[in-house]
Amino acid sequence: MKAAVIESVGKAVVAEVPDPTPGPREVVVEVAACGLCGTDLHILQGEFAPKLPIVPGHEFAGEVVGVGTQVTEVAVGDRVAVDPSLYCHECRYCRTGHNNLCERWAAIGVTTAGGAAQYAVAPVANCVKLPDHVRTQDAALIEPLSCAVRGYDVLQSRLGAHVLIYGSGTMGLMMLELAKRTGAASVDVVDLNPARLATAQQLGVSASAATPDELDRPQGWDLVIDATGNAAAIQDGLGRVAKAGTFLQFGVADYATRVEIDPYRIYNQEITITGSMAVLHSYERAAELFANGVLDPEVFISDRLPLERYPQALEQFASGVGRKIVVVP
Repeated sequence: MKAAVIESVGKAVVAEVPDPTPGPREVVVEVAACGLCGTDLHILQGEFAPKLPIVPGHEFAGEVVGVGTQVTEVAVGDRVAVDPSLYCHECRYCRTGHNNLCERWAAIGVTTAGGAAQYAVAPVANCVKLPDHVRTQDAALIEPLSCAVRGYDVLQSRLGAHVLIYGSGTMGLMMLELAKRTGAASVDVVDLNPARLATAQQLGVSASAATPDELDRPQGWDLVIDATGNAAAIQDGLGRVAKAGTFLQFGVADYATRVEIDPYRIYNQEITITGSMAVLHSYERAAELFANGVLDPEVFISDRLPLERYPQALEQFASGVGRKIVVVP
């Protein structure tokens, strides 16, 4: 079969690889679409994946075309979206309900072969059936949405909060949509990319700008969410949190990113600084939200490119052109 392969740091190709074979409790999925994510860029840069080469792609959906000998939950022909998370269920963190912090954390498309291919293998427990009205090629959006749902679980936001989001890429826009539906009094978005900011405006923001200095909230925001991973944005955002407010590090920064904090202000103003790591008990809820129309795929997916153009898709994504880019085998 054909698959995208990150062969070495900075090098991605499309090549022929062996067809996957399911284990007893696994299924083979014929991939309908696979989304690109900032994590894929980190893997390309030599981070996250324990070793290269690797078939990337942790955001994917498709049709079941093979099942293991002990699979009864799905059948050939079922359409599914796949939660890429792989946990040991044995370590301290798994046993205390923090599976996303598993000491042996792994993920399809990050540590094992993923969905940027014609076929992918996944545990049946990770497969969520799609209702008839959901298009399979749109369901690659469920995985990033499940990360956004996890982010809002961490925030435990209250009704009437004023929210500021840094970044209007896919994840920032998803956080915008969830903020609108969780009782926010206002949702403001900042981004240096005018095209992406225009999409945020299309979806309905209270205000938008290139910098918070252009927005009228001198007292700060109750919830500040970084969806960029950019050091300058993070540093600025930490200073925009209102008293008793919360800063959520949601964007994926690289390992070397550093910012400064003001411990006295955190103490004196009771500011919370927290993070959200991937998916935790949120994939099924995201699938239900998606089925109920929380996102418009035609707005969120800007490009559908053939798998053969995976290296070019990575380059486009890295350049900041478009929103969610998916490859179609």
